[in-house]
Amino acid sequence: MMTSKRLQEIPPSGTVAISNLVSKMKSEGADIISFSMGEPDFTTPSNIIDSCIDSLKDGFTHYTPSTGIPELRKAIADVTKKNNGIPCEASNVLVTPTKQALFMIALAYLNPGDEVLLPDPSWVSYEAHIRMVGAVPKYVTTSFDDGFVINPEKVQEAVTDKSKMIVINSPSNPTGCVQPESTLKGIADICIDNDMIALSDEIYEHIIYNGKHCSIASLPGMFDRTLTVSGLSKTYAMTGWRVGWLIAPEDDIKAVNKLQSHSITCCTSFTQTASVEAITGSQKDRDEMVATFKKRRDLALDLLSEIPGLECNVPEGAFYLFPKYDAKISSNELAEKLLMEGHVAVTPGRAFGPAGEGFFRMSYAASEEDIAAGIERMKKVFATL
Repeated sequence: MMTSKRLQEIPPSGTVAISNLVSKMKSEGADIISFSMGEPDFTTPSNIIDSCIDSLKDGFTHYTPSTGIPELRKAIADVTKKNNGIPCEASNVLVTPTKQALFMIALAYLNPGDEVLLPDPSWVSYEAHIRMVGAVPKYVTTSFDDGFVINPEKVQEAVTDKSKMIVINSPSNPTGCVQPESTLKGIADICIDNDMIALSDEIYEHIIYNGKHCSIASLPGMFDRTLTVSGLSKTYAMTGWRVGWLIAPEDDIKAVNKLQSHSITCCTSFTQTASVEAITGSQKDRDEMVATFKKRRDLALDLLSEIPGLECNVPEGAFYLFPKYDAKISSNELAEKLLMEGHVAVTPGRAFGPAGEGFFRMSYAASEEDIAAGIERMKKVFATL
């Protein structure tokens, strides 16, 4: 059957495509070490699992309000107000899977021809969402030498009368960059002066090693023009639970909830009660996971520094490295070579935008043993280039 024109113009997710290939090769018996997926390798903390089991045993297995259960909306608002300084209440929260929130935002706010300013490089699905609704991604290049921090002057240069939105992801996937508050203040001024919406993806907000997380919605004049998205997948090793949220002015929550009520209806009931436990319960496991990520980051950086022709910034957050290489080969070809010859999976930098060419993304959400063995395999492949 013939699919829609808009779907035909959207490439598959680069990260998911690599992951699917790795799964296939593993099922055929290949010994693959994968650094390709943005997924913690930890098990969800036991207090969260136990809360979910209790909900199931109590029969909490039916529909919830489309916006989410009241206890979870309140817990999200309370912790966001306390930690991020965003002036929100429960009525400003829509409980929804994080990627679903981003997709619904594109549907709810973007018209054909609208321009969306997008840092380059940035996560693979932003561009896809923008294109799906007929809007136009307009890349604002960031640089390795500047640590991939967004330059507000470049943002201002990119603004036209068609500019509707700017996307911010801090800490960043794929670079691990944490945007400084001074940078966000400069972007906020541009949004206010040009009547633009800020979409702030803060899914990695608790995985920070250096610097300080700042929510742009907390800055003066920005709450009413910011859509803040976050969730539990990365922080609590809950990728399979599919629970996240959108924080926005109440009228915007009502508007986006129209899409939710006509699509997924609501998040899974028993994962919502478990999410209350994740947010309000002990944070000991979360903090230990972040400390382990930092240890793995430092190990991976040390080992990569031994490979000639590679340079890598020290990421301040998330759990990715984005090394720059000097071999005369495209990032897609490099990723294929590493996988086929070295049996180690990384994501080509080009998947994250034009400025990602000459880089690859490596997730260090893997054991220290796999990090050491995988980088040793990479070292042997690079020696042949």
